[in-house]
Amino acid sequence: MMREHSGLRAMANLGVALMKLSAVPGRMGAWIIFALVLVVLFAVVGAQMSWSQVASWDTAIPLFGKHLSMTGVGELQWHLFALVVMLSGAYTMQQDQHIRVDVVSAALSMRARAGIDLVGDLLLLLPFFGLLFWFSLDFVAMSHRFAEQSNSGGLVDRYLVKSVLPLGCALLVVCGVGRVLRNAAFVLAPALQQEFLQRAMHDKAAAESLPAGAAEKESV
Repeated sequence: MMREHSGLRAMANLGVALMKLSAVPGRMGAWIIFALVLVVLFAVVGAQMSWSQVASWDTAIPLFGKHLSMTGVGELQWHLFALVVMLSGAYTMQQDQHIRVDVVSAALSMRARAGIDLVGDLLLLLPFFGLLFWFSLDFVAMSHRFAEQSNSGGLVDRYLVKSVLPLGCALLVVCGVGRVLRNAAFVLAPALQQEFLQRAMHDKAAAESLPAGAAEKESV
């Protein structure tokens, strides 16, 4: 029994490690929200001032080309929003912050919730994002092959922002595999779930007691 639990504990630890690894880009990408707010504020000011051309330069810069117009600023908002959404999916999943039907979930045991997540990840999450990752590769390759850019004089190199689609899907697949391993161990050995929950609560309390910079370093 001890050897069996040891194997399941190792499987759960591997799952937790994969989930934490997939969440790193989302945690770091939180700064994109700050950049997005600044871009939106700039777009509002530019619209009120009736700006058209913001700046131009001689050497082409990836994504921006040789100039930046208010059309490009507007498109940049959507590019940054796409980055936030695709990078934060795995982080949100690792933090267990995706929306649930709380009325139903609260009435279930922790083992039952782990079992439901396990079945949902195997039948829905992993197949969906696995297929989306596969088909998005051609989607990005086609954009790169045709040097896709804005039709309205905005940003260029649109394949750069489209590349975040397979990246986000890959992160969610890695996080999903990690959660499957962790929850499979929890279903087979319910005592492990309580052990890991207590460990997570202890780590969270320890992180909150550290200075902001040290807490971030500790969590990574």
